[in-house]
Amino acid sequence: MTPHTPRTPVRVLLADDHTLVRRGVRLILDGEDDLTVVAEAGDGAEAVELARACDVDLAVLDIAMPRTTGLQAARELSRRLPDLRILILTMYDNEQYFFEALKAGASGYVLKSVADRDLVEACRAAVRDRPFVYPGAERALVRSYLDRLHRGDSLPERAVTEREEEILKLVAEGHTSKEIGEMLFISAKTVERHRANLLQKLGMRDRLELTRYAIRAGLIEP
Repeated sequence: MTPHTPRTPVRVLLADDHTLVRRGVRLILDGEDDLTVVAEAGDGAEAVELARACDVDLAVLDIAMPRTTGLQAARELSRRLPDLRILILTMYDNEQYFFEALKAGASGYVLKSVADRDLVEACRAAVRDRPFVYPGAERALVRSYLDRLHRGDSLPERAVTEREEEILKLVAEGHTSKEIGEMLFISAKTVERHRANLLQKLGMRDRLELTRYAIRAGLIEP
């Protein structure tokens, strides 16, 4: 990655499936001398492709996007591009998503509702390798974490594996087992096996219940 000096703006990749949101966020970031958006993606898979193809310093990822979520993209980018800094930009004021974002490799979690106030500061913190948590959540998150430590509890565990999460998202989006198999380079029979495991693990009966779960989990938007 290109080293940046005070005269070299931080190169930002922005991923969100809503064009208007991307436009608004881009206006915020491009209005700063030390930040510039050099690539835009409409989903997590495209974000991973662009990050690998372009010379970027920072990826700003929405959570709920088609094909691949921001959290899934963050995990992939953390594995493939360990020097890339990652921020999650989301509408979800949710402790579980915050911890998942940290585990996925993100160094910050910014609410869209206050992006005009917090996003620039979060970007600057990320490229300096400093964590950023939106101010209203800091006290509650620290208190929750300390309570868990005192009780001897672990941090929240993932309900499903990364592969199951990929399949759950695509099932909820209405893709057939054959289509999912082609997207993930696995057989339709393997997809069906994962789907059956998901139903059993989550105590659900059909696609409708899986879709409702995917919405609650932030994998797709309602």
